[in-house]
Amino acid sequence: MNANTNLLLPLLLTLGAGLATGIGSAIAFFARRTNKRLLSFSLGLSGGVMVYVSFVELFHEASLTLTGEWGLRAGAAVTVLSFFAGILFIGIIDRLVPSVENPHEAHSVEEMEHQPRNPKLMRMGLLTALAIGIHNFPEGIATFTSAVDNPSLGIAIAAAIAIHNIPEGIAVSVPVYYATGDRRKAFRLSLLSGLAEPVGALAAWLVLMPFMSATLMGCILAGVAGIMVFISIDELLPAAREYGEAHTAIYGVVAGMAVMAGSLLMIG
Repeated sequence: MNANTNLLLPLLLTLGAGLATGIGSAIAFFARRTNKRLLSFSLGLSGGVMVYVSFVELFHEASLTLTGEWGLRAGAAVTVLSFFAGILFIGIIDRLVPSVENPHEAHSVEEMEHQPRNPKLMRMGLLTALAIGIHNFPEGIATFTSAVDNPSLGIAIAAAIAIHNIPEGIAVSVPVYYATGDRRKAFRLSLLSGLAEPVGALAAWLVLMPFMSATLMGCILAGVAGIMVFISIDELLPAAREYGEAHTAIYGVVAGMAVMAGSLLMIG
């Protein structure tokens, strides 16, 4: 298997995760009512997978790599610094996004039919798509670099990110549909916001791959762990609770951790 083949799977996984925003749009347009319990459980499941993978796999793998390169004390310090650098990176991006248009606000399918057309909402839809696109860029880097290091782990991360992109597709589609009454335009804009993830993957490929070393990969894995923990705490779990199913969300978190643990044992 050559290098191009090795990179094809990470790129395809990132593309698939990004395109899951289109599933959210399709649900908004064709479902008759919102299954809040299912969305709440799914978001919790995604958060559980991300948190478990971050601490059990990514952080651990980064620590092993960096301590092997730098020694026990220095390697541990670099791992921790990289982890919090990942949190700082995604935190800065989050602060740059306009807070008045919250891209992770829970939306329901029922809103599609019970709101009057309002052209002013087009701005909200565009800003929501932009905000989600900005958030999706580092998620693309996270999916790609994880899959390059461990394809099985990359599949799990891509699936978790795809699940959490579904409500984001609804979040873009609803205001655009309110503004225009055009389902196709709302679907295209939603899909476009998800394509920021493969763009992130391509950026990682073009910028990081030429300089890849054991130390850089270890730092990236620890940083990705930080990114995913922040996403889980800041986006997934609050969004899951916003759908009004707090206990269902927690059950999803536990189920996500259990599924991930079982999967890692099977492939380990």
